[in-house]
Amino acid sequence: MMAKYDFDLGIIGGGAAGLTAAAGSSQFGAKTILIEKSPRLGGDCLHYGCVPSKTFIRTAGVYSLIKRSKEFGLPEIHVPPVDLAAVMDRVRNVIEKIQRHDSVERFCGLGARVVFGNPVFIDDHKVNVEGQNISAKSWIIATGSSPSLPAVEGLPGIPYWTNETVFSQKELPARLIVLGGGPIGLELAQAFARLGSKVTIIEFMEQILGPEDKDMAQIIKRRLEGEGCAIFTGTKVLNVEYVHSFIRLTCASNTQGGETVTIEADALLIAAGRKPNIDGLGLDAAGVMNTPRGIPTDLRMRTNIRHIYACGDVNGQLPFTHVAGYEAGLALTNAVLRLPRSAAYDKIGWCTYTDPEIASIGLNEKRAQKEGVQYRLFEEEFADNDRALAEGEESGKIKLLVSPSGKFLGCQIIGSRAGELIHEWIIAANGNVKLSTVAGAVHVYPTLSEISKRAAGRLFAEKLFGSGTKSILKFLFSLKGRACTPPE
Repeated sequence: MMAKYDFDLGIIGGGAAGLTAAAGSSQFGAKTILIEKSPRLGGDCLHYGCVPSKTFIRTAGVYSLIKRSKEFGLPEIHVPPVDLAAVMDRVRNVIEKIQRHDSVERFCGLGARVVFGNPVFIDDHKVNVEGQNISAKSWIIATGSSPSLPAVEGLPGIPYWTNETVFSQKELPARLIVLGGGPIGLELAQAFARLGSKVTIIEFMEQILGPEDKDMAQIIKRRLEGEGCAIFTGTKVLNVEYVHSFIRLTCASNTQGGETVTIEADALLIAAGRKPNIDGLGLDAAGVMNTPRGIPTDLRMRTNIRHIYACGDVNGQLPFTHVAGYEAGLALTNAVLRLPRSAAYDKIGWCTYTDPEIASIGLNEKRAQKEGVQYRLFEEEFADNDRALAEGEESGKIKLLVSPSGKFLGCQIIGSRAGELIHEWIIAANGNVKLSTVAGAVHVYPTLSEISKRAAGRLFAEKLFGSGTKSILKFLFSLKGRACTPPE
C-alpha cells in the first residue's frame, strides 16, 4: 500500500532557492508547503545580502562620482558629509518594494501554503513545526548560510557588525575595520570608504579575492588603496578589545616572527566567511549526512536520502543567489517531474561588485594551472576601448583563456559593468558558441562589449594577418606589400 503524505513537496527555507522551488512546484500542480523560520520571506539575499548591499554600493558610487566632477570638465563640487541614516532608509525602501514580490499572498495565489516557524525533522518524511507535524513525499532543504565568526580572542565581548546588522546602522563610523578580503568585505569596505569612513581591511590569506588571478586582485587592491583604504594581507588577528568606546585589534603577519601591529577603529565589520544553517534541523533524525561545510549532494541536488534535496548555500557549492535559484530548479525537476537533470557548474558565471567589478566564468589562470590544463591567454585593456575612455572608466581588462586548439576555457573581466559584459561569455559557454562567432559578430560602436570581440579576434588575427597568409596572398594576387615603413 502506497504511503500517504500531507504534501507532495515540502520546502524548508524562504530564500532564493526555497521561493524558486515553491513557485515552480505549485505551478506544476504539486501540493506544496514552504516553511520559513523568520517572520518574512526573501531570505538573506533580500534582507541582508544582494539587495541591500548593491543598493548601498550604488549610493556610495553616486556620492563618489559627484566628487569626481572636475575629471569630466565640470565645476568642482564640495559635497557635505553623508547622513548614514538617510542612506539606510533608502536601502530599506528598496527592500520593501522587492518584498512585495515575495509575499505570502503571492505564493498562496500560486497554490503554495506558507508556514512560519522552526522546522525539525522527526524522520525522513516528517517535520515538526511549532508542535504541528507535517509530512511530505519529498523535501528540499534551502536554509542558506550565516556569517562565520573567526576564532579571535576577545571577539565575543565586542560589539561587531556582520552583513546581518550593518544595514541597520545610523551613524557613519569615522574609522572602520573590515575583517575579511573576500567579495562581501571588499564591497562594503569600498562603499564605506567612499561615504567617508577611514577603512582598514585585514585579510588572513596572502591575497584579497583569493580565488581570482593575482593580477586581477591587484587592480582592485590599487583602486581601494587609491580611495583611502589600508589593506593588510597575510595577516592574522591575535586579539580584539573594546577600550573607551573604540575597538582595538592586535594583528601579526603570518610569516614567522612577523611584525605585530595595533589598529584602532570605531566599528568592526566581520566578513570572514559563511557557515551553513543546519543547526536545529534534526538532520540526524532524517538520516541526512552533513558536515561543517553543509549538506553534501550529488549533481541532481539529492542528499544521501534520495527524496531529500539540498540547494543554495546550505549545500556548500557556489554561494551565489543565482546559483541557489538554478539548483532549486534542478531539485524541482528531479523531485516533482522525475527528470534526471544534473548541475553544470562550469557554465555558471559570477561577479564581485566592487568598482571596478570583476566577473568570471570557467577557468582562470589560477584554476587552469591547478588542474594542469594547458591554455593560451588573450588580453584586452579597457584603456584601449573607446567607450571606456569616453566614460572615464579605463581601469581594467579582459582575459580570455582558450585551449591550444582554440576551444573556449574561461573568461575574466575586471572593469566597468563587468557583471553585464560577462553574459556574452556565459551564453557562449552554455551554447557551445565558437570563438570565431564571437569574433565575427558585429558589435555596436562605441560599447564596452567591443572588448570581448577584440579579445576573441586576437586568436584569429594571428592566422589571418600572419606572414604565411601574406605570402600566399602576394603570390595569388600580386600584392606589392608595405606602402610605408616607420622610421627607426
